[in-house]
Amino acid sequence: MRHLIGLLLGTEEDWPSAFETVLRRLGPIKGVGEFDVERITIEPFDLRAKPRHELVIDRLAYWYYHPREWLKKISMMDDVYLLNSPFTFQSMEKHTAYCAMMRLGLKVPETALVPYKNPLDNARYAYTAARYNQPFDLDEVAERVGYPLFMKPYDGGAWRGVSLVRDRAELHRAYDQSGEMLMHLQQAIEGYDAFARSLSIGAETMVMRFRPDEPMHARYAVDHEFLSPSVGEEVVTIGKLVNAFFRWEFNSCETLIKGSDVHPIDYANACPDVALTSLHYYFPWAIKTLVKWSVFCVATRRRPRIDLETHDYFAVEGTYEERLAEYRRLADKYFETDRYHEFCQEHLAHLDEVVLEWVAGAEFDRLLVDTVTATYPAHERDGFVEHFRGLLRLWVKES
Repeated sequence: MRHLIGLLLGTEEDWPSAFETVLRRLGPIKGVGEFDVERITIEPFDLRAKPRHELVIDRLAYWYYHPREWLKKISMMDDVYLLNSPFTFQSMEKHTAYCAMMRLGLKVPETALVPYKNPLDNARYAYTAARYNQPFDLDEVAERVGYPLFMKPYDGGAWRGVSLVRDRAELHRAYDQSGEMLMHLQQAIEGYDAFARSLSIGAETMVMRFRPDEPMHARYAVDHEFLSPSVGEEVVTIGKLVNAFFRWEFNSCETLIKGSDVHPIDYANACPDVALTSLHYYFPWAIKTLVKWSVFCVATRRRPRIDLETHDYFAVEGTYEERLAEYRRLADKYFETDRYHEFCQEHLAHLDEVVLEWVAGAEFDRLLVDTVTATYPAHERDGFVEHFRGLLRLWVKES
């Protein structure tokens, strides 16, 4: 039996090439069949047409609406499995994600939403604003949230429009520059001990030490012990909770750790960073896990779940620790975590060796060189090639 996975892509070349290579090297899987992968083109589609793909990995539809509507059609009408759900990423951006996680008792920093600085481009705005918009004191809102704070768009996206605000002058400067972006004011967590970015793919999560002030190639630090075991488990649980709650199966979650408190600050990422030049050491894990989850979903005929069943989560009571434990159970149930690991052990046990041989070989090195060449100016390429080679050699050594 042959199965077809589709990739809906924008400008990326590194990880799609890696995914295609690993899936090809995987070969036929006993009792499951063979897997093909293709890059999806964008064209008119008939709403009753039957798709050829059993699973689609989407990296485009968060901003390109034509393929987004195709994804919604093939999910709702044809049960094609999607990474990620366009339904929830369209309707439940970062603002809604904050609201949901606050209700669930997570330690989201104090957050307020303020109206647009500039009027919307809508003929009805002036009348509505004159009649119903209440005047407000921006300084009073900021004081209530507390300085320092971050001003950032309610829907987020690649650090667009994010400003650190330390006083009244910076507040008004950032608000004046926000234009027609709808903005949150969110309390900054001062003196935090660690910044963690968790990349989740299906039932697995990799927690990485993140340094946002560094250039992109140095933001993910290779540090396996920057969190205590208990805090590390809490970070994983929060990531799994977010993803199971919203049906996001290819997502990243940012948390700040201060003492024993874990504060989620950003966890609605329709297109999480999986670039080779960003993840470097962690790139093989991401590709391997994406292959495993895709194969598992197709082989077990996992079906998309458009309904969120939020009542199961909102009904949880108890202490913070007791609620986290129940959230973890609900998340593992959604991701079929035990079944997933059993499937991988039975059908994909050879994948570790396949990926290790590939990363250590010439084909991966060509991908690395090609990616660096496409990313950096000529005078920096040799240095970056050796930099990333060193990090990938470390991964090979430790695997």
